[in-house]
Amino acid sequence: MNTSQVNQTSTAHSHNYLSETKGKESKVLIVFFITLVTMFAEIGVGTWSGSMALLADGWHMGTHAAAFAITIFVYAYARKHSHSSLFSFGTGKVNYLGGFASAVALLIVALLMMVESLHRLWSPETIAFDEALVVAFIGLGVNVISVFVLHDEHHHHDDEHHEHHEHHEQSRHGHEHKDHNLSAAYFHVLADTLTSVLAILALFAGRYFGWLWMDALMGIVGAVIISKWALGLIKQTSTVLLDKTQAPASVAALKHIIEQDLDIKVEDLHLWTLSEGHNAAIVSLRSYSGHYHNKGEYYQKLVALHLPKVSHITIEMN
Repeated sequence: MNTSQVNQTSTAHSHNYLSETKGKESKVLIVFFITLVTMFAEIGVGTWSGSMALLADGWHMGTHAAAFAITIFVYAYARKHSHSSLFSFGTGKVNYLGGFASAVALLIVALLMMVESLHRLWSPETIAFDEALVVAFIGLGVNVISVFVLHDEHHHHDDEHHEHHEHHEQSRHGHEHKDHNLSAAYFHVLADTLTSVLAILALFAGRYFGWLWMDALMGIVGAVIISKWALGLIKQTSTVLLDKTQAPASVAALKHIIEQDLDIKVEDLHLWTLSEGHNAAIVSLRSYSGHYHNKGEYYQKLVALHLPKVSHITIEMN
């Protein structure tokens, strides 16, 4: 077997495929500390005043602070081990793992919201509207600030990615090179903002119209929307973690192009994601005549030309 391999990102054949994340880390860190300060303030004042509304929102903030901590840890871990030879293809997938874990946490929060909302729909509880509205507005303010902090980074990254979607079917896979770790943090603050808005609407309806059921109904609506976000993020990250073939139409087209040479058969062809913006490809070829005429470099260029964002190419010739 003759194996030819190329790494298009480095002349020294590095497996570090991480993009720069320090700007993202600093923004998540800001949101983490804002959330943490608000959490301690609400729990402290809630304990002192005996307000269950403040205590509940404080602990709710705690779940999101934990999710942001995961995000920060993932960035630090991936960067620290980015040049380690122990990771065959680098640490890029740690970002997807962090996004997956945060999405699971988001889904758990949504399920708990659903259970509590259904309970309150059947067994309405007395609500201290004035106090609850103060808490809701505090939470909304904190979350709006957090959304603006993460918004620019999140959408700048998406816009940058969409500029490169002119290659084959890549425009239909906009999530493939998105920073899912950052997306998870963004969805957490977006979910909190949504629940704050829905809570305010429900509290106003309950206070001025006596519609106590609105509080539970808005909780159910919020839980459904958050669950949809969480499941979408779980689906996107799991495809990368499980090495799902990227751009299958491009893979099929390349196989057809290679096999136009009747002497060559493609025995195996895989394309999968290594990290944000970096794919890897392995192509196994067999010659019926046993003569390749030193075409290793030719096939490497062919793969790079027809498959999207390939940073690591291995050509096997049997």
